[in-house]
Amino acid sequence: MMDTIKTIGPELSVVAACAALGLARATYYRELNPMHGPAEKKASPRALPADERRAVLDVLHEPRFEDLAPAEVYATLLDEGRYLCSERTMYRVLEENQEVRERRAQLRHPKYAAPELLATKPNQLWSWDITKLLGPTKWTYFYLYVVLDVFSRYVVGWLVADAESSALAEKLISEACERQGIAPGQLTIHADRGSSMKSKPVAMLLADLGITKTRTPLVYPASQCETHASST
Repeated sequence: MMDTIKTIGPELSVVAACAALGLARATYYRELNPMHGPAEKKASPRALPADERRAVLDVLHEPRFEDLAPAEVYATLLDEGRYLCSERTMYRVLEENQEVRERRAQLRHPKYAAPELLATKPNQLWSWDITKLLGPTKWTYFYLYVVLDVFSRYVVGWLVADAESSALAEKLISEACERQGIAPGQLTIHADRGSSMKSKPVAMLLADLGITKTRTPLVYPASQCETHASST
């Protein structure tokens, strides 16, 4: 096709020949003058010499500037009556050295292990909660209070009420501890951060009974999970 256009081009014109053959003129001219690789980018005559660029990088590495953005470095140097280069040139120098990043010191939080609650026998660790249940008619609800022994999965106490009350929770826990014969310092009770769980009457009751309370996320160690699976 290119040879055809070259042959008939002088007679009909390149425009007519390309139109007749359905070839774009840009394609024809590009084939006539192929470019060998991308054009090289010419350096700006205003670019800083290598030694001056090194000096700019050394200033950016100074202890007082190492955590600052180029805009802050530029402004500070101007306040001191010193001009090295433009703010944009500072960014170019940093980019050439792969240092365009967050320059401020970042706080890295260490990974903490999740707290674990381990029970090796019954009546060491209890967990309790209140579940809202739908009533028989619209807009009516009941509240199921359940206290569960974590090791054996035995329900040591429960009740159903028409309201969520710290007084009922206090009574339930007190009666459960009395039935199980809980001694001071023997038991840990886990709960979430519900209003009844954080109430002052419940907190005072647990303190009087010598019971440790916890509201940390409840995590079972692997060995304890196997014990639960085998017991159920």
